[in-house]
Amino acid sequence: MLKILKTSYLSTCGAAYYWLASVPVAYANNGNGIFGDVPPIGPEGNARSIIINITTTILNIMALIAVVVIVIAGIRLVISQGEQEAVEKGKKTILFAILGLIVILLARAIVDFIATNVAGSA
Repeated sequence: MLKILKTSYLSTCGAAYYWLASVPVAYANNGNGIFGDVPPIGPEGNARSIIINITTTILNIMALIAVVVIVIAGIRLVISQGEQEAVEKGKKTILFAILGLIVILLARAIVDFIATNVAGSA
């Protein structure tokens, strides 16, 4: 089972690497890649803005899920009736959900920074 997970993880990482590595090739020479003009993608015709929109949407959904996990852990903490193991589990869940939310918000800030400062200069 571990070998299957390791193989699928490596395959996924490899596919993501090659997909991300293909973007600079497509945008080489001011939009004229090695295979000619890059066709417009989607209604906006800008692949960078589409990727930024998708990433922002995914981060928003992840932040919403983190908030829901915090609420569920709080409810579990309240209904634990003082049972020490359940209280500790609820506290850990809240702590990890808050840490995850902080990471998500930092990622969102990085995406916004790149969208406003780097995307406009290309």
